[in-house]
Amino acid sequence: MAQSAIPTELGTKPIGQLIKQYAVPGIIAMTASSLYNMVDSIYIGHIADVGSLSIAGLAVTFPLMNISTAFGTLVGVGAATMISVLLGQKNYSVAGKVLCNDITLNILTGVVFTLVTLLWMDPILRFFGASDATLPFARQYMTIIALGNAVTHLYFGLNSIVRSSGNPKLAMGLTLFTVTSNAILDPIFIFSLRMGIQGAALATVLCQCMALGYTLWYFLNPKRFLHLPRSWKIFRVDWKIAKDSLAIGMGPFLMNLASCIVVLFINQQLVKWGGDLAIGAYGIVNRVSFLFVMIIMGFNQGMQPIAGYNYGARQYSRVREVYLKTAGWATLVCCVGFIFSEFLSEPVVRIFTSDPVLVDKAAHGLRKMNIAFPIIGFQMVTTNLFQCLGMVKKSIFLSLSRQLLFLLPCIYILPPLMESEWGVWYSFPISDTIASVITALMAWSLLVKLGRLKDGDDPAILGSQI
Repeated sequence: MAQSAIPTELGTKPIGQLIKQYAVPGIIAMTASSLYNMVDSIYIGHIADVGSLSIAGLAVTFPLMNISTAFGTLVGVGAATMISVLLGQKNYSVAGKVLCNDITLNILTGVVFTLVTLLWMDPILRFFGASDATLPFARQYMTIIALGNAVTHLYFGLNSIVRSSGNPKLAMGLTLFTVTSNAILDPIFIFSLRMGIQGAALATVLCQCMALGYTLWYFLNPKRFLHLPRSWKIFRVDWKIAKDSLAIGMGPFLMNLASCIVVLFINQQLVKWGGDLAIGAYGIVNRVSFLFVMIIMGFNQGMQPIAGYNYGARQYSRVREVYLKTAGWATLVCCVGFIFSEFLSEPVVRIFTSDPVLVDKAAHGLRKMNIAFPIIGFQMVTTNLFQCLGMVKKSIFLSLSRQLLFLLPCIYILPPLMESEWGVWYSFPISDTIASVITALMAWSLLVKLGRLKDGDDPAILGSQI
């Protein structure tokens, strides 16, 4: 199929086929991305004599890495969403400007984040829960990750646009490349070259550099309907486009930022009630849960160009259909995650560590944390739908409600009541349940309004009704 014809199928092909076509590569890519992080944890956890402390040190870096991800999504998600809608409107020239803006803004945010992180590395890591025992490991890992931050931002931002512009298989292939190459380089750098936790970080950055190089080459091809100009204009920022893009990306940005804040308090409470190994246990549990969350994000990535394009093309029945089908699949994935968490917790945890104390803490934590896991899939899909339709305030509210409004208070109320670290773990299913009820009410309202609209109606009607 010609490159210029690819976006049109988003408005004509059966929704089931499109979900398979776009979501499957996204699922593979996101699952691979999750494994990408898990590989580091698995190898680091088996470093002789210091594996348990290394995992705890790695877990301490999660909030800081979440901040980096937050700024990356602020730029990248907004640009990808805008491009999907613009392609639906067949506005290729403006889509090209959005692409250029994405590159410049990602480089700027990446460089600023690197400078701030390197200047205040130790105070930041201690604030996030590092102790004297875990700080050296956290510092060694995060220094190299910070130096490659601009590359990370740019690669993931452009990878989203590759997918949104109608080439999900390439986006998937690039992610699989980074995962495979990282799995190969990790043991070489960590064990053969005796670089320890620094080797894991270096392998991560090098793999992303290689993938970014190919992605830039892809967009420099003038034969593609969406490509970069071969001139200095690539760095020119259109501030109106930037404002619109950042507004759309604000929802996932705040969600990731809230995640950072929550993890900060989780770490502080776990250290207070369970010590360094409790943080290590959370690091393992977070990696396992994240695998299933990333699969749902893969479904969201598949839904995003389909919903965005059809909303731009005013085909509301197709928007409604893709949401319902995606939410159903996401719920099924969460049910599988629940089964793994409740019945296979100990074998799963042993993949990361052989320390019996850490295994016990992580296995118990996994079971408690994911009791309500089956109900969070549709919540993530609903939040993504509001984002795809440009309903920023609703997307932001749903993004923040679970973490800041419900989870954060529970983290501070339950541990003293239960007089143990398990109060932290039980905070997750309680907040998931409350947030899912609110999400269900908002989703029902949106579906009713979408059902009343006829294809071809002015999208302003949808906004005014809701």
